[in-house]
Amino acid sequence: MAIHPDDPPWSVFGLPRIITGIDGLQRLVDVVDSPSNGITLCTGSLGANPHIDIVEAAHVFGEQNRINFVHLRNVQHESDTKFHEVSHPSEFGELDMHAIMSKLHEHKYDGPMRPDHGRMIWGEQGTPGYGLYDRALGIMYLQGLWEAIEKS
Repeated sequence: MAIHPDDPPWSVFGLPRIITGIDGLQRLVDVVDSPSNGITLCTGSLGANPHIDIVEAAHVFGEQNRINFVHLRNVQHESDTKFHEVSHPSEFGELDMHAIMSKLHEHKYDGPMRPDHGRMIWGEQGTPGYGLYDRALGIMYLQGLWEAIEKS
């Protein structure tokens, strides 16, 4: 299992949320002590809340070997509940993608990883939130970070 945190991590249409941050994820993995009971480390969902430390989440759940899937995306906040998904490199948003990837590498993460969502760029027409070009650029950026971390 790789539970995905609520997206966004706050109530929508008055419906309550359950997994909105590190505490909720920890409660879930504590229910059954098995590496099969893990999480999706989604930097977009968790990063929507500017008060969640994604690097710390990567450390906490990486150390426990409970990260079973990773979605990587950078975000930029306008307020506590308004944000935009931005290009993956750290310089374009508020998340330190190098630090997040470094924590994953430190804890020997070897599971699936993908860029989370994508913007429509270069005149692309497609499904909103799933731009092909931006996701292709994102995965190449993430692979470059991973290779640099491995070689350092």
